[in-house]
Amino acid sequence: MQQLRAVPCSPPPGRLTEGPVWDDRRQELLWVDIPDGLVHRAALTHEAATPDLVGTSTLRFGSAVGAVQPCASGALLAAVGTSLVRLDPDRPVEAAVELAAPVLPGDGLPRRMNDAAVDPAGRLLVGSMAYDESPGAGSLYRLDGDGLVTLLDSVTISNGLGWSPDGTCLYYADSPTGRVDVFTYDTGTGTLTDRRPFAALDRGVPDGLTVDADGRVWVAVWGGGEVLAFTPDGALHARVEVPAAHVTSCAFAGPDLDVLVITTAKEGLDEAARRAQPLAGRLFTCRPPTRGLPPVPYADH
Repeated sequence: MQQLRAVPCSPPPGRLTEGPVWDDRRQELLWVDIPDGLVHRAALTHEAATPDLVGTSTLRFGSAVGAVQPCASGALLAAVGTSLVRLDPDRPVEAAVELAAPVLPGDGLPRRMNDAAVDPAGRLLVGSMAYDESPGAGSLYRLDGDGLVTLLDSVTISNGLGWSPDGTCLYYADSPTGRVDVFTYDTGTGTLTDRRPFAALDRGVPDGLTVDADGRVWVAVWGGGEVLAFTPDGALHARVEVPAAHVTSCAFAGPDLDVLVITTAKEGLDEAARRAQPLAGRLFTCRPPTRGLPPVPYADH
């Protein structure tokens, strides 16, 4: 099994940094800080011996931002509160246009969108959760031209979306289950069938994930201080040590997609843990001996 170690990047720590994604068109990394409603952008110094993120710029929303994805048009698609909005990254956030919002149950539970990803055909999948993490209060949706279609309900914390290189498998984590599941995925229709367990964790819970060009699944472990990589048959392949307990997500970035960028959180740590983990909330990088899959932008035209 490969043993790797991640090193911190320059941007200052956030409360709950999440959802890194490489914007190939602009050659920059996007990520969010969920509770503070921030979307960050930065260039990656991928040619350096130790890759770093530099020149950070930030969009500030008035409510939680669960995820951001680049669009084929050059716009951004962001999950803000319980809505999906489209915005020009060079214009004020007040110019964002709402594309869709789910019809929520009338149970009074405050909810927000969480992790999101774009499938090989350019469709967006996005999950939701209750702020208090009430069991079964979340869902997984697909964004279609006429709104959101529910793919899964009775989800607690929808997380970790990624596709196999041929697009026929969707990897998915409902975090409190402690495992990553896999579905058979129809890229022609964007539908899911045949849910089955893929990999169970022995500590922490699965959060965000990404898939490399060889089909291995790299899983951020909240509460475990690591990213674990599994082969397509579910065997443990590599472990990336991260000096922060709450590892939230990861993505391959850079022109050659050979840098693994990892997000972490200080949210959920008490004061003693924050003192013991001064790097919590930072972004980290490492160079596994593999590359990521080419990112697919949301097909908005």
